[in-house]
Amino acid sequence: MRSTTFFASILFVARWALAIDLNLDDPESIKRAARTAADGMMQWYDGNKTGGIPGLLPGPFYWWEAGAMFGSLIDYWYYTGDTSYNDVVTEALLFQVGADVDYMPANQSKSLGNDDQAFWGLSALTAAETNFPNPPAGQPQWLALAQAVFNTQKVRWDETSCAGGLKWQIFTFNNGYNYKNSISNGCFMNMAARLAMYTGNTSYNEWADRAWEWSRSVGLVSDTYLVYDGTDDNLDCKELNHLQWSYNSGVYLMAAATMWNITEGATRDQWQTRTQGLLNATKQIFFYPNGTMQETACEGSHNCNIDQQTFKAYLSRWMAASTKVAPWTKDTIMPLLASSAEAAAKSCTGGDDGVTCGTSWTGGWDGAFGVGQQMNALEVFQSNLISTARGPVGNSTGGTSQGDPNAGSDSGSTPITYASSHQQSPPSANLEVVLTFERYNAITTGDRAGAGILTAIVLIGLVGGGYWIVT
Repeated sequence: MRSTTFFASILFVARWALAIDLNLDDPESIKRAARTAADGMMQWYDGNKTGGIPGLLPGPFYWWEAGAMFGSLIDYWYYTGDTSYNDVVTEALLFQVGADVDYMPANQSKSLGNDDQAFWGLSALTAAETNFPNPPAGQPQWLALAQAVFNTQKVRWDETSCAGGLKWQIFTFNNGYNYKNSISNGCFMNMAARLAMYTGNTSYNEWADRAWEWSRSVGLVSDTYLVYDGTDDNLDCKELNHLQWSYNSGVYLMAAATMWNITEGATRDQWQTRTQGLLNATKQIFFYPNGTMQETACEGSHNCNIDQQTFKAYLSRWMAASTKVAPWTKDTIMPLLASSAEAAAKSCTGGDDGVTCGTSWTGGWDGAFGVGQQMNALEVFQSNLISTARGPVGNSTGGTSQGDPNAGSDSGSTPITYASSHQQSPPSANLEVVLTFERYNAITTGDRAGAGILTAIVLIGLVGGGYWIVT
């Protein structure tokens, strides 16, 4: 019995010896930690292997998550200078552009929402902003791909209900078509602001302003800068789903910080107030008092779904990027990223390799694993190198990516007709919330409806002014 205990102790010590060693005062230590997390993440990817499809992750991981993952590897190259994954990233981003070169591949139409498309477009935009190696001549270029996504989405701006906004879903046959949500509109605003900064074209500024004003007008962004998940256009966006997710706050935060960067005078002061408000709310909702990041709506109850397990990666990404375009945010953001990175490293002690990362960063490994957990750790580790990284480039500041302001304009993404005959009936105001969860059978692993998949829903009800859908 004593010998068994002895060997168990040896295995325990060995596992901790394999844990990710992170010293935030040593850039090389941060780079090693990022490489360990990246390598673990890419163990899930077989698109570069015989029989694999470039750009796709195996189930249960979704198409949009792959696009986000390649964005994290662009960040990895940007922060560390390590080119190990560059060829894989380029191959994937070019393979998934679709026939119209706008990240609308036909074989993803059952699950392709505005947010899904946007995550691929934002990865291409990051490639342009960081001067990631350009594709060969004759291939789609990073800036033009981002512009194509933007152009296909701006014609979907829907003023037939709620005085504007993007729907979550693009096609009427997808569940969630009547939902106008923060991540779709926040990504659109984020892309518009960053395209404005890159190109100097003020028409992008105008779209970013429009997306912000609409989000505020319907209450997706509250007076205190809390960012709620979405709203139903069958109810004229009068009721809100009050769930808060970290990536929603992050995507608006970076967009607002970028708008501060490219405006002047009273307008710049206004964007500073908005950016600070979003940052204050983000810190309040998504960080423990000790500065450790959390996915508040699901992490404590251990029920984060596949999508939600990735959200901390994007909050880390966009918080770090905000410090480059709005340097005055650094004093608030960097201590939070540092505390979170240290906590994440201590939790990456799982798996056979002893360095597998979990969902929660409040202790040792929590038993969870996957692409999202590795990407969360990767982004928060490498974000601590932001101070040594060059800021985003543009047409007048060394950007080399070739753009096309008309990209996507002549593709198959014509303005969507939002006919009422295609809309679902609004829920009855008399329904009560039923506190049991039902599997949403209309969507399978292959038939996903956007980045906030309805894997489980609470039967719809209107209680206390809240329209709740667990996304």
